[in-house]
Amino acid sequence: MSESIQPLPETEATSGNRYDRMEWAGAFGDLGTLIPFIAAYIGVLKMDPFGVLFAFGMAMLVAGLYYKTPIPVQPMKAIGAVAALQAVQTAIVTPAAVYSAALVTGGAWLFLGLTGLATRLAKMVPPTVVIGIVFGLGFGFMLQGIKMMQDDSLIAVIAGSGTLLLMGNKKIPAMFVLLVFGALVGMVRNPALLDALSKTGIAFHTPAFALSELSWDQFFVGAVLLALPQLPLTLGNAVIAIKEENNRLFPQRKVTEGGISISTGIMNMFSASVGGVPMCHGAGGMAGHIAFGARTGGSVVILGCVLLVLALFFSDSVDLLFKLFPAAVLGVILFLTGAQLALGCSAFPVDRAARAIVLLTAALCVWNVGAGFVAGIALHHAYQRGWLKI
Repeated sequence: MSESIQPLPETEATSGNRYDRMEWAGAFGDLGTLIPFIAAYIGVLKMDPFGVLFAFGMAMLVAGLYYKTPIPVQPMKAIGAVAALQAVQTAIVTPAAVYSAALVTGGAWLFLGLTGLATRLAKMVPPTVVIGIVFGLGFGFMLQGIKMMQDDSLIAVIAGSGTLLLMGNKKIPAMFVLLVFGALVGMVRNPALLDALSKTGIAFHTPAFALSELSWDQFFVGAVLLALPQLPLTLGNAVIAIKEENNRLFPQRKVTEGGISISTGIMNMFSASVGGVPMCHGAGGMAGHIAFGARTGGSVVILGCVLLVLALFFSDSVDLLFKLFPAAVLGVILFLTGAQLALGCSAFPVDRAARAIVLLTAALCVWNVGAGFVAGIALHHAYQRGWLKI
């Protein structure tokens, strides 16, 4: 595993976006998170692939051009997991409920950003909790990657070994080799899938307003069941953690909690209007882009353009295309993303009590970021008041 990158020199950090082969390789560093959630939305909830991909593509394009650092656009994980699970078990979650979740989430973060409340809330979170969140996310990604690899260990070992050997190689980007390997394995194992892909034609699609048939019942389900449980997770991972990670690595292109909140609000309200899903700027996504070579927002622009092309011309074949890649290959990407995130975290605190709070927060964040976030703050204040002896 290559070492975590250090803050970039001012001349490099302010030179604008690049679109070289390392940015292209880094563009696909977040696929381990992106593909499984998109596949679940499309395959389980039967959402229109066009709306999902078009919203992601536009959000990535704008984010990359605006921030000029590898600030990612990811699916909100808690909403995605609950939506897929409830759709299978109870069928009360429909695509319209997902649109309403994006609408409510977008409105909430736009309000928090514009009023300055997001910054005030972030200042109430102690550094030990922030470090714990980042560590927990890193280890959580690594564990999820291992789960995805364990049923196909031979492919995982080959893909992981080859990727580790090429990490940091600027002549042969590791991600390109990994994606080619995954596609070849998929074609050999499932030639019928390749045949079906070859028979899928090109069809041009255009956006449509997705909220015209939204009912109050679905709005309630989206707001209460999906959107509200996501708020603390987003504050910890996609506002505070991404701000800390971006400003540590790119000090000449600093962002604020308020700015990230407004960005999250705008892209979710847009996503709801075109039939997309709730999205955020997760810190793990930045680690994924950086791990495979990205150093500017060009990587995010590239991935956004790829998704827009898929949405506009190949929406009918997206489900088949995603099935081509073995889960073990996506697991390798997710594992290395988690390692990059954990390795790049701020230094461990010296104080014993602070270390304990970091570790306890991280452990809970592996299970649930929202729970880890709340518990970490509670532990910090309990220790400060002498109620807790560590």
